[in-house]
Amino acid sequence: MTKLERAAKIKSILDFEFSEVPIPLDHKDPYTLLIAVLLSAQCTDERVNKITPLLFAKADNPFDMIKMTIDEIQAIIRPCGLSPMKSKGIHGLSHILIDKYEGEVPQDFDALESLPAVGHKTASVVMSQAFGIPAFPVDTHIHRLAYRWKLSTGKNVEKTEKDLKAIFPRKSWNKIHLQIIFFGRKYCPARGHNAFTCPICKEFGRAELFK
Repeated sequence: MTKLERAAKIKSILDFEFSEVPIPLDHKDPYTLLIAVLLSAQCTDERVNKITPLLFAKADNPFDMIKMTIDEIQAIIRPCGLSPMKSKGIHGLSHILIDKYEGEVPQDFDALESLPAVGHKTASVVMSQAFGIPAFPVDTHIHRLAYRWKLSTGKNVEKTEKDLKAIFPRKSWNKIHLQIIFFGRKYCPARGHNAFTCPICKEFGRAELFK
């Protein structure tokens, strides 16, 4: 079986198991999504969704956010971890959005990645989920599953992203990266994985590798 054939089969399983996938981070517009994704670094989506209502009640746009001090932001987002870096990033990028983009989140990879505390993965999530522009955000979970499913031999997320973009149709990228995340949580976790019940691992007869 070629890698393209494997990818097509995996896509059909993902479509069957998760025909519809919600965006896991609660938000109402590109700015609140950007902040939520920034907060999700090394933090669970569940925790972020508990913290963002507290932050957005005070500031859900860059104009109100810069009225808060970095310390005030940090006090709210502390449960998300890395709060010193994240609070400075949120305050700094809000200033830049006002100064350079009239308070709007730019629909451009380079512009997003130039913002404080915004990396390629965060930019990719915003481009795909806020603007519908094809992107393939790869986090550590997708990186792990791509290797397990023999879709990539990449030693880092950059190589894995390149490999996945090459084998899945461009029009499917925005949906399939979410499908992989939800599938991994339900069937193919890093720990406690049962390859005999995982629809993908079982399909490819690789159960013996995960005993």
